[in-house]
Amino acid sequence: MSLPAVLLENALHWRRQLHQHPELGYQEQQTSELVANVLADAGLQVFRGLAGTGVIGTLENGPGPIIGLRADMDALPITEKGDPQWKSQQAGVMHACGHDGHTAILLAAACHLATTRNFSGTLHFIFQPAEENLGGARKMVEEGLLQRFPMDAVYAMHNWPGMPVGTLAVNPDAMMASLDSFEITLHGKSCHAAMPESGADPMVVAAELILALQTIPSRRLSPLASAVVSVTQIHGGEAINVIPEQIVLRGTVRCLQTDVRNRVRGLIEDFVTTLPRPFGVSGEIHWYPGYPVTANHAEQAEQVRAVAVDMLGEAQVSWQVNPSMASEDFACMLEACPGAYFWLGADGATPSAPLHNAHYDFNDELLPIGITFWQQLVERVLAKT
Repeated sequence: MSLPAVLLENALHWRRQLHQHPELGYQEQQTSELVANVLADAGLQVFRGLAGTGVIGTLENGPGPIIGLRADMDALPITEKGDPQWKSQQAGVMHACGHDGHTAILLAAACHLATTRNFSGTLHFIFQPAEENLGGARKMVEEGLLQRFPMDAVYAMHNWPGMPVGTLAVNPDAMMASLDSFEITLHGKSCHAAMPESGADPMVVAAELILALQTIPSRRLSPLASAVVSVTQIHGGEAINVIPEQIVLRGTVRCLQTDVRNRVRGLIEDFVTTLPRPFGVSGEIHWYPGYPVTANHAEQAEQVRAVAVDMLGEAQVSWQVNPSMASEDFACMLEACPGAYFWLGADGATPSAPLHNAHYDFNDELLPIGITFWQQLVERVLAKT
């Protein structure tokens, strides 16, 4: 079944309007206003304010299961370097991850399903704020998403550069890695740089520690385990002739298994506590727990795979694809409710710029594919009997 031309025109208009007016996490005022107005005009019940700028649109159509479909709405603090006609008008902010496209797709799917109603059950269209590092999904769950809007399953999609348009990837288990951040403080004793024996040098310890942490994935874990430990910042020192009193290191840990995540944390803490001692330096670590592993539930992943095979063809569907070591806060919804997260290929005739790149722009060829997929998934999961 082809989609109405006016629906596709609207989806394209919404996508490019959102791209021109990007908003950072928890600041999606114009975005949520647009979403709420479109949903209300389509006849859905609209609920606002969950996690601040979140919007839920509910469509009931007879008895049956209840499922949720989620789109993320926030942009990134990046200055756009491409030059589309719909280029960002907000200095230093752009949709560099395709959330403008995800939102437009789900809005159009909501409008279309409100018209066709070829299903039996209830749909919750979840427009989530603050996916980028700020934990909007977790906040929605903590503020009662699943108590106020009970669901039997929840689903989310993400465009994926590196895969061609017309392809889909889904796993029955992990799709994306967990994310935790850390801050390590090394306390030494400052002294003249020409007389290091009179102090305790935290700079040397920082160098040793950075190298030591890299042995965790390579020497302390099984080669079959998946983990990345990255130290991304080092701060300390004021004068070139003074050994500093303190050094601060910051970084992230990514894992694909929860037990590996816990083990890596313990190993890092051991290194921070024990490695500095022979140097006369002490170390402490503060953890900032982020997102859990984005782990699909097998039944819902299989539903996604089956719809994709019917719609795109078996050769276009990847099952048991290599997960990404990037992270996704939809994991917090999957911890609380069965569901599945999947990727839609984004590369057209010209390969897409990577996600989070200043030249990235959502490929509008995905709009009809995404809308149709949501329609067919709903009609399969909530099939009329």
